[in-house]
Amino acid sequence: MAVNFKTKKDTGPRINEQITASEVRLISSSGKQMGILSIREALIQAEDEGFDLVEVSPEANPPVCKIIDYGKLKYREQKSKKEAKKKQKTIEVKEIKMRPGIDTHDYKVKIKALSKFIGGGNKVKVSMRFRGREMEHQNLGFDLLKKLTSEVEEYAKVEVAPKFEGRQIMMILVPQVAK
Repeated sequence: MAVNFKTKKDTGPRINEQITASEVRLISSSGKQMGILSIREALIQAEDEGFDLVEVSPEANPPVCKIIDYGKLKYREQKSKKEAKKKQKTIEVKEIKMRPGIDTHDYKVKIKALSKFIGGGNKVKVSMRFRGREMEHQNLGFDLLKKLTSEVEEYAKVEVAPKFEGRQIMMILVPQVAK
């Protein structure tokens, strides 16, 4: 029988000698109710079965303890956390950069990339950078972003409307929620 001492970082249930109650309600390794026993008797019972005494419900009066293999319990918890993490979808923010004088073919390539990113469930940040004298024609940039928005409105919606930040216009598109 392994004796583990709880550290401040450890947040699991109390086991074996860490249990502070004088009496506990005991459940055997097979799931059978053993009744209310002193902590000494419960520890002896767990040792006889070759497992650990684990406090499963410390708030109960008296606390409920179960005789189980603590290592196996920790392993199952880790496995279930790992499975839950696998199923989690992380949303990335992809970026597409343009210039106000973009050619039609280049524009179509950017739209194709944007639809691929949105189709993958990611957010897309579209930024339009201005250089030198292009700053005088900011309306061209806003018009191009309006055109882009109307072309992708069936599968993407605007989360952050086009706004000017320094020498660029920036907007964020997100996947359209199915109705």
